[in-house]
Amino acid sequence: MQIFYYDENYLYLGEDAIEDFEDIPENATDIPPKGFYLPKFNPEKDEWSESATQEYIDDLQPVIQPSEIEVLRQQHAELVFTLMMGGVI
Repeated sequence: MQIFYYDENYLYLGEDAIEDFEDIPENATDIPPKGFYLPKFNPEKDEWSESATQEYIDDLQPVIQPSEIEVLRQQHAELVFTLMMGGVI
Protein backbone atom coordinates (compact mmCIF):
# COMPACT_ATOMS: atom_id res chain seq x y z
CA MET A 1 0.00 0.00 0.00
CA GLN A 2 1.25 3.47 -0.90
CA ILE A 3 1.07 6.20 1.77
CA PHE A 4 1.69 9.94 1.51
CA TYR A 5 3.33 11.92 4.32
CA TYR A 6 2.64 15.51 5.35
CA ASP A 7 4.38 17.82 7.81
CA GLU A 8 3.04 19.73 10.83
CA ASN A 9 1.52 22.29 8.43
CA TYR A 10 -0.06 19.45 6.40
CA LEU A 11 2.20 20.10 3.41
CA TYR A 12 3.26 17.09 1.33
CA LEU A 13 6.57 15.52 2.37
CA GLY A 14 6.85 12.40 0.27
CA GLU A 15 5.60 8.87 -0.02
CA ASP A 16 6.39 5.33 1.02
CA ALA A 17 5.06 1.82 0.72
CA ILE A 18 3.79 -0.13 3.73
CA GLU A 19 2.35 -3.60 4.01
CA ASP A 20 -0.53 -3.12 6.43
CA PHE A 21 -3.28 -0.49 6.44
CA GLU A 22 -3.11 -0.40 10.25
CA ASP A 23 0.52 0.80 10.09
CA ILE A 24 -0.30 4.22 8.59
CA PRO A 25 1.42 6.89 10.74
CA GLU A 26 -0.53 9.85 12.11
CA ASN A 27 1.14 12.22 9.66
CA ALA A 28 0.25 10.17 6.57
CA THR A 29 -2.70 9.15 4.41
CA ASP A 30 -3.40 6.63 1.68
CA ILE A 31 -5.08 9.34 -0.44
CA PRO A 32 -2.71 10.42 -3.27
CA PRO A 33 -2.11 14.14 -3.93
CA LYS A 34 -2.70 14.28 -7.68
CA GLY A 35 -2.01 17.30 -9.87
CA PHE A 36 -0.88 19.84 -7.28
CA TYR A 37 2.27 21.97 -7.15
CA LEU A 38 2.33 22.27 -3.34
CA PRO A 39 -0.20 19.77 -2.00
CA LYS A 40 -1.70 20.41 1.43
CA PHE A 41 -3.73 17.77 3.25
CA ASN A 42 -6.98 18.57 5.07
CA PRO A 43 -7.49 15.78 7.64
CA GLU A 44 -11.04 16.92 8.41
CA LYS A 45 -12.11 16.50 4.78
CA ASP A 46 -9.64 13.69 3.95
CA GLU A 47 -8.49 15.48 0.82
CA TRP A 48 -5.54 17.32 -0.69
CA SER A 49 -5.74 20.86 -2.03
CA GLU A 50 -3.42 23.31 -3.77
CA SER A 51 -1.47 25.58 -1.42
CA ALA A 52 0.71 27.24 -4.07
CA THR A 53 -0.03 30.80 -5.13
CA GLN A 54 -0.59 31.57 -8.80
CA GLU A 55 2.66 33.56 -8.79
CA TYR A 56 4.56 30.48 -7.52
CA ILE A 57 2.95 28.29 -10.20
CA ASP A 58 3.72 30.84 -12.92
CA ASP A 59 7.36 30.98 -11.82
CA LEU A 60 7.65 27.22 -12.31
CA GLN A 61 6.54 27.40 -15.93
CA PRO A 62 9.41 27.17 -18.41
CA VAL A 63 10.36 30.24 -20.39
CA ILE A 64 10.22 29.20 -24.02
CA GLN A 65 13.09 30.64 -26.00
CA PRO A 66 12.55 31.16 -29.73
CA SER A 67 14.60 28.96 -32.04
CA GLU A 68 17.33 30.46 -34.20
CA ILE A 69 15.06 30.10 -37.24
CA GLU A 70 12.25 31.99 -35.49
CA VAL A 71 14.67 34.80 -34.56
CA LEU A 72 15.93 34.99 -38.15
CA ARG A 73 12.37 35.05 -39.51
CA GLN A 74 11.47 37.91 -37.19
CA GLN A 75 14.60 39.85 -38.13
CA HIS A 76 13.87 39.25 -41.80
CA ALA A 77 10.28 40.45 -41.43
CA GLU A 78 11.47 43.61 -39.66
CA LEU A 79 14.07 44.26 -42.36
CA VAL A 80 11.53 43.80 -45.17
CA PHE A 81 9.06 46.10 -43.39
CA THR A 82 11.73 48.78 -42.92
CA LEU A 83 12.74 48.59 -46.58
CA MET A 84 9.11 48.67 -47.79
CA MET A 85 8.48 51.78 -45.73
CA GLY A 86 11.44 53.47 -47.39
CA GLY A 87 13.48 53.47 -44.25
CA VAL A 88 17.20 53.18 -43.97
CA ILE A 89 18.78 50.48 -41.93
